[in-house]
Amino acid sequence: MAVFVAIYLPRLSLEVFRPRWSREAEHGCVVFDKDRVSIADITARHAGVLMGMKRGGVLTLAPDAALYDRDLAREQDMQREVAFALMRFSPMVALCEEETIVIDVTASLRLFGGVIQLCHAIRQVVATIGASARMSTAPTGQGAWLLAKRGRNAQASSAGRRRVLKMKSLERALDGLSFLAVPEVRSFSEWFNGLGCRLLNDIRRLPRAGLKKRCGVNLLDSLDRAYGLSPELYDWLDLPPTFNARVELPDRVEHAEAILFSARRLIVQLCGWLSAQQLALTHATVELEHERGREAIAPTEIDVALAEPTWHEEHLVRLLKERLGRIELQAAVIAVRLTAKKVQAAQPPTDTLFPEPGGSAEDHNRLLELLVARLGPDNVLRAAPSSDHRPEHANRWVPIHDTTKTEALPTDLPRPTWLLETPLQLMMKNNRPFYGSPLKLISTGERIEAGWFDSGLTSRDYYVAEAQDKSCYWIFRARPSSATAEEIRWFLHGLFG
Repeated sequence: MAVFVAIYLPRLSLEVFRPRWSREAEHGCVVFDKDRVSIADITARHAGVLMGMKRGGVLTLAPDAALYDRDLAREQDMQREVAFALMRFSPMVALCEEETIVIDVTASLRLFGGVIQLCHAIRQVVATIGASARMSTAPTGQGAWLLAKRGRNAQASSAGRRRVLKMKSLERALDGLSFLAVPEVRSFSEWFNGLGCRLLNDIRRLPRAGLKKRCGVNLLDSLDRAYGLSPELYDWLDLPPTFNARVELPDRVEHAEAILFSARRLIVQLCGWLSAQQLALTHATVELEHERGREAIAPTEIDVALAEPTWHEEHLVRLLKERLGRIELQAAVIAVRLTAKKVQAAQPPTDTLFPEPGGSAEDHNRLLELLVARLGPDNVLRAAPSSDHRPEHANRWVPIHDTTKTEALPTDLPRPTWLLETPLQLMMKNNRPFYGSPLKLISTGERIEAGWFDSGLTSRDYYVAEAQDKSCYWIFRARPSSATAEEIRWFLHGLFG
């Protein structure tokens, strides 16, 4: 049986303006459409502001109230932002009337651990965008839409019935709704009130032929879709070929760390866009837009290059947080733009029975990316040995993203795990090298003679020496030149783990 989730955004108008009225209004904020109040804040209602009042009455009761023209375009943009972010749960997402989003999650229940876990995950995503939501589940999309649109009284009395998974339970839940929940019924509300109808069950008990003749076909079709008596057709949301999203900040921000909340809204949308198309991100840019005018400053651009393609929100947020923590802004930021530069097909998860000890290769690469973002690309190094017999020249360290070719190390000769940057000359006691205790040679000698080509001639005999505590060291004896008669000198060059 199909399962649909409906997300109703009841306070979308207020949330579009929330950054403004939290700062400007003392007695609350009123968002109005044309000349009449559309939505009022609770604090404004305490001042006596009610739904349907005009501007003059509102300003008389609350002179300090902030009034804003309702921006339907911004509300639709925010609804689309939520829809894009929810596409991580299912590619079948539809934008419906009256600030509602319907998702077909039939094939996603098992992946996300059932209906309850899925609803909790959806609610977290909606909260990250910065919106409030009422949710419901039902075997039909229209039925879920009606249950999500219920009033607060019905929600408080039967909150458990908003999660319906069977057709019989859906029928009982819809029968108890007010007939005003169906948009097609509202234009005939006076006629139905005259007949004594109050609930949808009262309308369904009327003769269908009379309803069809009196109210038209649309009313019956809407009820049939809600009750699962006729098929539903949705215009699923189409994804753009590229991702480029922008969000305006509620105020001028002068600290880079404060941008993370708004940037996370963009990352959540990006992860939904990637999941819907089964893609993984490899390179993205974050632009911090500054104030415009005569002294306009070019946007601050942050490149986010990933060694391992990913579509996980947590990793991208942590990576961006580290990058923002190392940036000094030249001017205040008013908007943030996120662009996906390079993407590739996402690889399926590993099918091994037992996980690898210490984490997978993806976990290792994500750790390196986090270290690079926190410490800087020049402070995270990797070994890149070169083809030189002299150990101090063969042991090279380059930045982690450097593409310098790595030569193979000798496998048949002992090499220490820790090589000193400068060899340490050892004391001599009883003609034996001494380092805490007399050292005993336990390996054959390895002679290295090289460096004649770059004026760095090296002539040494290397040995593995053992101390009394059984610790091993890599020491060498400097071979004196035939022209001078120097005494034999021993040096410590490496330590074995």
